[in-house]
Amino acid sequence: MERKSHIDTFGAVSLILFAIALAFNQVVIKVTNGGFSPIFAAALRSVIGLAAVGLWMWWRSKPLVRTAPVVKAGILSGLLFTIEFICLYLALDLTTVSRASIIFYSMPVWLALAAHVALPGEHLTKPRLIGLVLAMTGVGVALMDRQGGAASVLGDVLALIAALAWGGIALVVRVTPLSTVKPETQLMWQLIVSAFALMAVAPLFGPLLRDPQAIHYAGLMFQSIGVVAIAYLIWFWLMSVYPASGVASFSFLSPVFSVLLGWWLLDETVSFWIWVALGLVAAGLTLINRK
Repeated sequence: MERKSHIDTFGAVSLILFAIALAFNQVVIKVTNGGFSPIFAAALRSVIGLAAVGLWMWWRSKPLVRTAPVVKAGILSGLLFTIEFICLYLALDLTTVSRASIIFYSMPVWLALAAHVALPGEHLTKPRLIGLVLAMTGVGVALMDRQGGAASVLGDVLALIAALAWGGIALVVRVTPLSTVKPETQLMWQLIVSAFALMAVAPLFGPLLRDPQAIHYAGLMFQSIGVVAIAYLIWFWLMSVYPASGVASFSFLSPVFSVLLGWWLLDETVSFWIWVALGLVAAGLTLINRK
């Protein structure tokens, strides 16, 4: 599919479904952490996802590009991927899904700022600047609210670092030789690097197992196959077709769904200020995505 200058109907529907999958994934991570240590769960997810994507590439006869420039960019994106999920899994272990999601999905804010400098044709307009201010204000409100359930300063900071790392991945995909390869190659390099890196550091974060039950194994498989092997491939493909900030901005739907799912499925307390933060972030990211 040829590259598009704006988000069309097909892109919008695809991005909404992706946002729902990511929102539910936050709940699944929170639940899965009850059976596995967070970093070990992230490592297992990368290993299983690597096997699934690798088998799919073998079945479809899709080669893994291994030229020197692609390998270097792939290692960089893989390290950012590793940092992102170390921080996200720990954040969800320390704080609520609603808090972590609002902060984590501020990623389009940081990507839009970076895209203004690094990506031609994606400069910040007045509506986007207003959107950035609104979204960053929302993140600030979420950070300052200490009554919205199990608040954790460390959890908040880790969620913010995860958002920055995710934005870094999106930028690397656009400005390095990774932009010239297929989405499956981009994802494979992230999974290869993160599988080894996460397995290596997992023992540093305490016991690997926390009494895993059937629900924890099911959650792990959902993360590995449903999210890593399917949803992420779709996201990388969308990144290759639509404007980076436009694709990223649809993630404003994920914290909305995450807050609702956290309240509904996990019985989390959602304070008034968390709703205010959510509204500001959603409004801001909507403006960022305006044509």
